[in-house]
This record gives sequence, C-alpha cells and structure tokens, in this order.
Amino acid sequence: MSAKPLRYQKNEAVSHPVLPSPLSMLTIALSVLGLAACSGAQSSERAEKTITAEPPAAQVTVAEPTLPRVAVAPTVPPQARQAVLQAKDALDAKRWNALPALASQAKDDTVLGAYPQYWSLRQQLQNPKSVAPADSLRHFLRTYPDHYLAERLKGDWSIIAVRGGDYALINELNAADLGNSQTRCAQSYARHMAGQSIDSETVLSQFKPGATCWTMLDQLYADQAISWQDVRGLMRNALEQGKAAEAQRLAAIIFTPAQMRDYAALLKSPQQWLKAQGSIKDRGQQELVTLALSRLARDANRADQAAYVQQNWQTRIPRENMDWVWGQFGLTTALRVEPDAARWYRLSGTTRKTDYNHAWEVRAELREPVIDWSKVQAAVEKMSPRQAAEPVWVYWKGRALQSQGQTAEANALFESITGDLNFYGQLAHEELGRLPQLPARPASVSAQEVADMRLHPGLMRSLELFRLGWRPEAVSEWSFALRGMSDRQLRAAAELARQEHIYDRVVNTSLLTRNEIDFDQRFIAPFEDRVAEKAELVSLDPAWVYGLIRQESRFITDARSGVGASGLMQLMPGTAKWVANKIGMSNFTPSSVNDFDTNTILGTNYLNMVLQQLDGSEVLASAGYNAGPKRPILWRSRLQAPVEGAIFAETIPFTETRLYVKNVLSNATYYSMMFTGEPQSLKRRLGVISPTANSVAALP
Repeated sequence: MSAKPLRYQKNEAVSHPVLPSPLSMLTIALSVLGLAACSGAQSSERAEKTITAEPPAAQVTVAEPTLPRVAVAPTVPPQARQAVLQAKDALDAKRWNALPALASQAKDDTVLGAYPQYWSLRQQLQNPKSVAPADSLRHFLRTYPDHYLAERLKGDWSIIAVRGGDYALINELNAADLGNSQTRCAQSYARHMAGQSIDSETVLSQFKPGATCWTMLDQLYADQAISWQDVRGLMRNALEQGKAAEAQRLAAIIFTPAQMRDYAALLKSPQQWLKAQGSIKDRGQQELVTLALSRLARDANRADQAAYVQQNWQTRIPRENMDWVWGQFGLTTALRVEPDAARWYRLSGTTRKTDYNHAWEVRAELREPVIDWSKVQAAVEKMSPRQAAEPVWVYWKGRALQSQGQTAEANALFESITGDLNFYGQLAHEELGRLPQLPARPASVSAQEVADMRLHPGLMRSLELFRLGWRPEAVSEWSFALRGMSDRQLRAAAELARQEHIYDRVVNTSLLTRNEIDFDQRFIAPFEDRVAEKAELVSLDPAWVYGLIRQESRFITDARSGVGASGLMQLMPGTAKWVANKIGMSNFTPSSVNDFDTNTILGTNYLNMVLQQLDGSEVLASAGYNAGPKRPILWRSRLQAPVEGAIFAETIPFTETRLYVKNVLSNATYYSMMFTGEPQSLKRRLGVISPTANSVAALP
C-alpha cells in the first residue's frame, strides 16, 4: 500500500498564516549559548479519554477560560541566561555551594531565572544538617505565584514538614497534585493529624513505597484509621506483583515479631513450614497459612500441590482465604501461559480479588480451547463496578452475552463504548456490523490563538527548556501549563507544539480534549513521506509503521528508553548492529543510531524480519518487536486451539507488551483510515493466531 500525501503535515491546522514566533525576538545570543531546536516526546503512553466520536452538535458559544499571558515576549540578558546554564552544570555536578550566587545572577532571566533559585532552595530543604529557610521559601512562593516550580517547592516542603510534625504548614501550603505520591501521603497524613476526615480507600489507592507514605501508613494503622484487612490487601497485592520488599514491610505492620519469623520461613520453604503447623489460633496465623498455601502454586508440580491443599487445608482456614489461594493458583498458571488457569480460578468463588487478578481470571477463560462464554460473563461480574465499566471488560461481557444469544443486551454494551477511540471502541463498532469512522474534524484554530499560546508564561518556559534540551523540566512545565484549558485552547497549544516540531506534545496535548477531537493532531504523521518510503522499501504497511513509532517514541528522533533503546523506532544497540550487518550497512556506527535514515532503515528492516519469522501476523510481530521474537513464539506454542487476534493480544502476560500491541494495532488502523480516506477493519488486521510448536528465534 502507498501512503497518500499527508496534507495535515504540510499545512498547519490553523485558519490563517502562522504569525512569527514572539520568542524569536529574544535578545539572547542563542548561538553563543548553544541552544538548539528540539523534537521529541515522552515514550510512555498517556491513556486517551473516553469521548464521543459522533459529529459535534450545533455549536454553543462558551466563554473560554482566561489564561495567563504576557504582553510581549521578554528580553533576557545573555549574562542572566548564562548563569542559568552554569547553575544547571553545578546542579548536575552536585556543587551545591555554587548555587546561591548563580541563583542571584540568574534573577534577571525572566523566563528561566526561577530554576536556579528553586534548585538552591530545594537543596537547602533536603540537607538534614540545615534548618529549612522558611523566609526564603515563602519569598519564592510570593515571587512566583501560579508557577510550576512554586507548586513543586510546596510539595518538597510538605514532605520535609512531615519529619518535623508541622501538619499545619502542610495544610497551609496545600500543594497542587503533580503526581508525586509522597506529597499526596504528606497531605493525607497532615489532614489526619489535624483531626480532619480522610477517605481511606483513596489514600490506600494512592499509596506508593517511600518514607513519607510509610510514615502515613504506620500512623493511620496505629490510630485505627485503616484496618488490618486494608493493610493485608496491600500486602497481598504486593506479593501478587512480585514486590517482595514492599510486601515484607507491609507484613511487619500486621504481624508480630514472632509471626514475621514465620513469614520469612514460609517464603523460603512453604511446604516444610506448613507441615510443622498445628492448630490455627488467630487471624494472623490464618493469614500466614494462607500465604504459605498460595506459594505452593509456584511449584512445577502444581496439580500435586493443589491436591495437597484440598486434602489437608480446604476446611481449616476461612472460605474467603481459601478462595484467595485458588486465585493465586489461577494467576500463577495464567502468567506462565500454561493450561488449566481457568480450572483453578473456577475454585476461587466470588470472593473479591485484586483488580489485577480479576482481570486475569477473565483472560484465563478467554484462553480456554473451547470458550465457555457464561464463565467469561461470570468472571466479569465478579469485578467491582468501577473495573467492570472499563471498555475492555464491557466489550468482553458483550461478547459473552452475544455468544449466549442475548443480542439486545450485548449490542447495548457495545454501543456504550463506541465513543472510546481506542482498541475496544473500534472492535465494538465491528460487533455492531459497521466499521469505525474518523470523528468530524473541528474548526481550525486561528493563527492568533496559536500566537496567544506563545505568550503563555508556562508554555514559553517550556519551549525554552526544550530548546536547551532539558526535556524532563520542559515536559513538566508544559503539562502544568495545560491545567484548566478548554478544548480549543488545548488544540491551539498542540498546534504550537507542531510548529516547534515537538511532536510528543502535539499528541499528548490533543489527547486531553473531550469534545473537539482533532485526529490530525492525535495521529500526527511527521516527516512527510520519509517514513512511508522506508516502509515500502521492505513492503511494510506504512500505517503499521507509523502506529508503531507513535507508540514507541511519539516521534522523538533522539528518544532513549530506560533500557537503552534509541531513536524513532527504539532500537537496542545490539539489535541495531546485528541488523546493520545483516543488510550490509557498511557505514553504520553506534553513534548514528538516532540518525533519521539510519534508524528508520534499520527499524523497518528488523520489523520486516520479525514479521516474516512470525508468519505475517502484525499481532505477533508487534509483540516480538517489543518483547523480543522468542516470547510470542513461546506464547503461541502454548495455545490449545486457534484464537482471535484480540484474545491473543489481551492475554499477553507482560503488561507493557499487552498494552503496546493493542495500542500499535489500534493506531495502525486509524493511520490507515487517514492515509486512504476509507474505513478500516481492526479485526481483519488482528486476524487469527494458531498454535505452532515452540522454536528457536533466529533474530535477536
């Protein structure tokens, strides 16, 4: 297939010619300071919101939120900007003593001058040998109200205040939620200590290991604001997900020192520990036995261990504990992609499990050689109302009802998620007998609206940070600046990001709109036809390649993952070298892997090799590109019968790869619709996956 010209890449989505960038008038000697334009984006996926895909109703005039705006782009003295750069060098080198003087010199930089001050104050806050400089901290907060760094500083100060027991200060600061779990814990702790009510369910859902959260949890448990069962739930969840250190710390809250010795022993040798147990006297011992029984699920002779459990322990612990044990047998089996997971889950009753385990119970039923759709329905109905309302489980419940002849009820469920512009929303359309359509494009934002965004102080700071290559700081500033924006303002900000070639911000900003859905932004396809050209050289579908790049790197040419993958197509160094040798790229060097042509040539060639080894299945090849080819080969070999591509994708045992495959194939379907101008079938792209024997992958 050949991609049509991407009009939305060549012409900005604005209704008038773009105005010159006010920031271009900055009097900084950019060439002297070494500033360069950047393109890039976070590699992590931000979930799309559930929105309506129907054409918008008649427009109603609504006043746009008033956003901060400077009258003209500021002039920045070169010396002040140089002080900012030197302060960053000092920060990176941990030369803390240099920060105060550089912070003072940087104050005249009205765009980024707050950064050295923030770094200096944060270091003073975190220094255990010094007293928090309260006057300086308050002066900073007064000087930079509504500034991202002010909210960061409030959060930092709140965490430190927990150590000193200054709960009134934490409540006074009332730091904005910037996604820091320790700040959230500090605030919940302070409200509790001040005698205010807290929502224990919310607090527990936000808990993440860290000194402040542990302090909060210990105090809430001591004050009986959370229960023994609450902490047990956190411990069980940690054990399910293999977080041994976290589970042990939680166990220490609910178990006595003697019971903790038992805890260590049962983890080491559960069967040996169980054989030494006599009568069960209290709930602590009941839980220890329950944990030991659950550990037997990890044994290679799982069926023998299950028989031992049934013969010796089935009636000796409470039914809800026994249900949890069988749920662990099911979960362990499912995650190892082995048969019989559904068998164990069916013994687990209706006792509530973790969301994670409820999800795997449904997946286990879907992996059965002959699906019992009534069991799929029952597994979904065990979930909490919140979890069962997620599009994935609405879809599979709809399929279960459909297969049992309850067509009207099934169609109602499918219809309820057709507005979700993701994997299961697309599939729901097809179950209703129609292909999904692209949403109607909203009216273009004007050049003036984009120009106004250039004068937004937060976005202005973000763009400067991007130009400096300070991506983490730039992304944080950008995200904070979007708070409270209307759909139209978000789209204008996304257009600003497009003009600056910061493609990840185009996508992620546009994803925040609720009613004005602009696919030219959400599914931007930069680099015109250059990606399509590389794809077609090896006979790959350009839409699939674009869908993969959107998921891998969000079109950041120099993206680098935590495990070392690089460039648009996120190639590991060893893989890049192997492919270069394989295709005879004699001029390849490791330093060239981020070069556009090098990365896309190597990436498309490798993707094509994976596709060929995996029998032309985009589902398997996408999984192989993410997790390595040997894994989908193994997972396919464990199938007991052919399955729909959607079932294979949903039952991939690695969370990252499962989400990756669904997103890539959903993306590819939308890109194909945009390139061809015609509806496309996601189900056809997913195909059917048939079992084959396990084999050695011939690729890295």
